[in-house]
Amino acid sequence: MSLNLGHIIEQVGKDKGIDKHVLVDALESAMLKAAEKRFGQNKVIEAHYQEEAGEIELFLFKTVVEDVKDTDTEISIEDAAQLDPEAVLGDSLGVKLDSKEFGRIDAQTAKQIIIQKVREAERNIVFTEYSSKKGEIITGIVQRFEKGDIIVDLGRAEAILPKKEQVRREGYKPGERIRGIVLDVKTEAKGPQVVISRTHPGFLMKLFQMEVPEVYEGIVEIKGAAREPGDRAKIAVVSHNSDVDPVGACVGVKGSRVQAVVQELKGEKIDIVHWADDHAVFVKNTLSPAQISRVIMDDTDHTMEVIVPDDQLSLAIGKRGQNVRLAAKLTGWKIDIRTESDVKSGREGLSPDEVLRKEM
Repeated sequence: MSLNLGHIIEQVGKDKGIDKHVLVDALESAMLKAAEKRFGQNKVIEAHYQEEAGEIELFLFKTVVEDVKDTDTEISIEDAAQLDPEAVLGDSLGVKLDSKEFGRIDAQTAKQIIIQKVREAERNIVFTEYSSKKGEIITGIVQRFEKGDIIVDLGRAEAILPKKEQVRREGYKPGERIRGIVLDVKTEAKGPQVVISRTHPGFLMKLFQMEVPEVYEGIVEIKGAAREPGDRAKIAVVSHNSDVDPVGACVGVKGSRVQAVVQELKGEKIDIVHWADDHAVFVKNTLSPAQISRVIMDDTDHTMEVIVPDDQLSLAIGKRGQNVRLAAKLTGWKIDIRTESDVKSGREGLSPDEVLRKEM
């Protein structure tokens, strides 16, 4: 092979971002496959890359025996001695094959195997790259639509934004820029497919991390988030520095930071509340801006009965029960709202689901 493969390996490795050893392995496999096709699979052939010469060398191995029964795999001690004077019975003697004997069909076989190996290597690189980005935000361009799913071009890979991970009132056109959080990376026949989401609570949390330096640096921690995508969300924050107000840091000057997140979420309203170790205090905070009279906890059922002034009931519950429903999601407690009048008269309060059913 007069062509120096070293330059090709170096160039392809640089252009495709593929490790040199992967390309060498691909070339060795390709040449070995072509040699087996040319000389027969019953022969013991090995392929080795000779770096200095920049070529793949092929060796046909035969076992040195006294009485040859299979000329494809055995060589007599007399013939072996002519090739290697030190050869003894039982040795495996390698004879270099002339690669010029390969025809056009062999070259085509080698080419196809190399292409296949390079594609596999590229897919593995992409899979590894995006697998390490799970939970991170990535940006792509809307490419096309398939059965309600949005296919996003990431450059080296393709992402899918499933219908269930899309915000209901958002709309996109081909060519538009779109962002989402990486949920999963799947191996498909045509290559790795990245699954992204715009409805996941983690997307909201990561957006704040990008917009708020204190969150990125760990001074302010987002303890949790709850969303009804496209409508309203709540996040709970805490500061690890007594001089930093976590809510103020997330809101920003004149609301600049929270508005940047709202803009990305196409107008989704966001409540930022103080997280607290005390569960009752935390629930009170999440039901803000409603004023809470008192909270009765039931640890056994993981339920909280929240008592509010009569004029605060609609505020605590929110439109279609949204405020109390998000508070329940964020805190992990089942919340029942009762007014002072309910308590005095002995009436039962309403849970978020009951409020929703009543309004429907």
